[in-house]
Amino acid sequence: MVEAACFTPRPVHDGRLISGIPLKRLPLPRSLRMKIHIDGQLLDKEDAKISVFDHGLLYGDGVFEGIRIYHGRIFRLTAHLKRLYESARSICMEIPISVEEMEKATLDTVAANNLQDGYIRLVITRGVGSLGLNPFQCPRPSVIIIASTISLYPAERYEKGLNLITCATRRPTPAALSPQVKSLNYLNNVMAKIEAIQAGCEEGIMLNEQGYVAECTGDNVFVAKNGKVYTPPISAGGLDGITRQAVIEILGQLGFSCEEKMMTRHDLFTADECFLTGTAAEVIPAVQLDRRLIGDGKPGPITAQVVAAFRELVKHDGTPVTYV
Repeated sequence: MVEAACFTPRPVHDGRLISGIPLKRLPLPRSLRMKIHIDGQLLDKEDAKISVFDHGLLYGDGVFEGIRIYHGRIFRLTAHLKRLYESARSICMEIPISVEEMEKATLDTVAANNLQDGYIRLVITRGVGSLGLNPFQCPRPSVIIIASTISLYPAERYEKGLNLITCATRRPTPAALSPQVKSLNYLNNVMAKIEAIQAGCEEGIMLNEQGYVAECTGDNVFVAKNGKVYTPPISAGGLDGITRQAVIEILGQLGFSCEEKMMTRHDLFTADECFLTGTAAEVIPAVQLDRRLIGDGKPGPITAQVVAAFRELVKHDGTPVTYV
């Protein structure tokens, strides 16, 4: 009997062997550990903790922004910070640091993690309080900045396109809560996302209470028909997305008109093309809704032009990060 040669498999960072056999997690050198900003401190990921009495945890009381890093630049950071502070003001929450201090903290967190390309989650919680609902018992909001990576959809979907469903879960009326507030309470979107996944799709169209298209569970939606591009108005119940605005600018530069138009599912069923936009999603084609092909069921030429132009834009548009 010949014994197999002994070898030591190489572990990966998440504590598993290349072979998939569990192994005790090996500590990374401190210089390689992810750094999280919490209230003015850069902490190792393992030490980054908030109180169980924080109302962001207890009630989803807070606001956030998702921001992209491309080629060592933070894409449209100023616009994201403006929206963050507007969201906070809308829910009667005063962020404890200035916009300039927030910008510096964000840049420093990205630099500390040495990220050239990635994703930032900027979170402001209401802060520590009592177990009651009263937000005025939370004396100081907490500022959390995470700089990491994100992959919202499988890579092949950016080439072949997404399959969508129409979600039964409706977007809340703006009379209840403005869709322009990026609240930590994302349960409405989460429930719609569950519907899409359980239906075997990656994303879902969300309608407002009147039956008009508002947005997707995490993205804005565009359609193209007869050489023109349309997107629902913000008044339909969707977020005024930063990437949405960038794409509207791109369409103008490409010579396409983009009209804000109240849309029903009919407009998506009969469109020539459809694509979605968002910070995490970027720009991605959609080729099917409720098992009906959109156009010929393949990403269209206008979508391809927008994707290409967006990829060029992010190479130079953004606030540069100074790395140590």
